This record gives sequence, structure tokens and C-alpha cells, in this order.
Amino acid sequence: MRCVSEGRRGGPAGGSQDDVLERVSQVVAAVARQLSTRDVLQMIVRSARSLVAARYAALGVPDDRGSFGEFVVDGIPDRQRKAIGPLPRQHGMLGVLLREGRPVRVADIRADPRFEGWPSAHPDMSDFLGVPIRDGSDVLGIIFAACKRQPGGFSERDERLLGLFASHAAIALTNARLYERGRELSVLEERARLARELHDAVSQKLFSIRAKARAAEVLIGRDPSRAVAEIQSVAALSGQAHAELRAVIDGLAPPDLAAGGLAGSLRSYSVLAGRTYGVEVRFHADPELPPLGPREETAVYRVAQEALHNALRHSGAAVICVSLLARRRRVILEVTDRGRGFVAEAASGGLGLASMRERAVSAAGALTVRSAPGEGTLVRLELPAPAGTGRP
Repeated sequence: MRCVSEGRRGGPAGGSQDDVLERVSQVVAAVARQLSTRDVLQMIVRSARSLVAARYAALGVPDDRGSFGEFVVDGIPDRQRKAIGPLPRQHGMLGVLLREGRPVRVADIRADPRFEGWPSAHPDMSDFLGVPIRDGSDVLGIIFAACKRQPGGFSERDERLLGLFASHAAIALTNARLYERGRELSVLEERARLARELHDAVSQKLFSIRAKARAAEVLIGRDPSRAVAEIQSVAALSGQAHAELRAVIDGLAPPDLAAGGLAGSLRSYSVLAGRTYGVEVRFHADPELPPLGPREETAVYRVAQEALHNALRHSGAAVICVSLLARRRRVILEVTDRGRGFVAEAASGGLGLASMRERAVSAAGALTVRSAPGEGTLVRLELPAPAGTGRP
């Protein structure tokens, strides 16, 4: 796949200075509206590609292990991106940008002595422009563009424009990270509140149930009538405890659904849950999900939460995938893993399956669970989208 100049006019680089500044302002405002870090990264790279009229663009956020914690691309089809393979390491021109923290603009990256090649499925690129995203002396990431759509390659003006945009992107990225940390804190606070609610509402009744059950065990031989009365009391207390537990669960609103949206909230929760268990959780959401009502969003969130926890605790999988899809006027949640699996029929009463099915029914949806020993697990929730929305 060769990088060939198309000679197409237009785009920000072909307009007046006022047009370019207006476009930068619009892009920065759009980036600032994104709340999750992943959404911000995707918006930044898409906007950078458009601003300098490039065929390809990418943004890499380094980790502390010599690779990239996040690497977002734009202009490369998903199938080709998967064929390229794992995330790049901090070598070659990417490493130069990270180490030196200054822009790099070359007419042909392949001819530069710092270039170290790319995987076979990677598109063949020539002209290259990379700028760091800086927060003071720290390099938060790098934006790079390749293959200018207009003849002549990237100009000094493109470099200044992308550098200006990167300085604003640093603010947006920092804000997104702070926002996500705040949401993680809210999750911890919610857990603490849940612990208090459970203790106050259920713990005391469970203690009483245990005491009465022991009393019935002692009395059953010498005073059967009193033992029966104690057992009846146990049954009544169990019913009350169950009702109170359901009330606590139903009263817990999923965090940030209103503020962060269903996709943003699920992404944040997936990342947090993965970090807690030390398992990679990959999240994907279609960019144009039809809106759902509060009950439906709650059902999706709770089913995802239950399915993800099951996978984290029991699957033994190295990677778990959570997806939100829009297909044929339906919203589809999928939680999949390639772990140890289980016999689905034998586990019909466990693993929270009854609760997930109740959630699905309450939202007029359908729940499917597919699993087999050694073949992983798929949990799929389908909900009808409101009339007039969804993809054909």
C-alpha cells in the first residue's frame, strides 16, 4: 500500500490564516467536550489528520515499560490495523520524538537513518510530521501525520499548526485524565456506601437468622414445637433480608451514566475493573449508538458489570472484551473471553445468570450466554433501539 500524493486541494492547509485559526478553535472545543481519555485521544488524532490534510495520523501515549499504553490511529481500516500486530515499542522515529521532545518533519521517513522499519501489513509511508504533546517538561504523547494529500509534503506551516494544536490537546488530555481519576474515586466511594447500606439493612438480619437456626437445632429434639416456631422465624427473616437486599441493589444507580454517557461509563468501569484484577480489558463502542432510556441503560450497565466480574473472577483469560454495538435497530452488549469456560446448562442458577436475565427482561431485551469448557464465554444482551434510530 503505497503513499501517493493525490494533488487534492482544500482542507485547512489551503485556507487563509483566519480559516485555519477558526478550525483549530473548533477542533479544540470539540476535544474539550470529550470526557473519557480514549475519546479524547481519538478526537485528537482525527482532528490532527484533518488539520494538516494527511492521509494517516496516529497518537501514542508511552507507558513505563518501553512500549505504548495507548496507540490510536486514523486513516487505516480496522482489518489492516489488526493485521499490523501489537502496539509499537518506543524505537525508531517514535523513540526519537519521545526522547527529544521536539517536532520532526522529513520528506521521506524511509530515507532517514533513524527509521527502523515497520511490520509487513503496515502502509508504506513517505513524508512524515511528528510533534510531541507536552505538559511542561513531560511528554504526554506524540502526534504524527504521514502522507500529505497535497503535493510537496508537509510544510513549516503544517508543523506550526500541528504544534499549536498539540499544546491545546495537552490541556484536554490532562483534563480527561483528571476527570477519569475523579470517576474512579466516585466508584470507590460508591463501594464504601454499598458496604454501609448492606451492613445496616442486611447484616443484622443475617445475624438473627443464624442465631435462630442454632436455637432450632438445639430445640428440635426436646421441644419440637418451639423449634418449628424458630424455623418459621428464620424463613420470615430470610424473606425480609432478601427484600432489603434487592432494595439496596435496585437503589444503586450506575455511576456517571448521565454525566459520562453509557459508553463512557462502561469504558471507565471496564478499565478500573481490569486494573483491579490485573487483567487486560478491551472496550469498544460504535460511534453512533442510538439513545436508550434510563431503565435500558441501567440494564446494559448492570449486565456488563456482572458479566465482566464473572469473567475476571472465573475465566482465567488474559484478555476480556466488552463491546457496545448498534445493529439493525438494536443495541447489543457483548462480553467475551477465551478463558476456561463452563457448562452453561449446569450453571443456569449461578454466576449471576438469573440476575442478568431479570435485567434483560426488565428492559424488554434478550440475554444469550454461550460457553463450553476450554472454549471461553460469550454474554450477549440485545435491546430494541427506539423507533427511528439504529443502523440499517
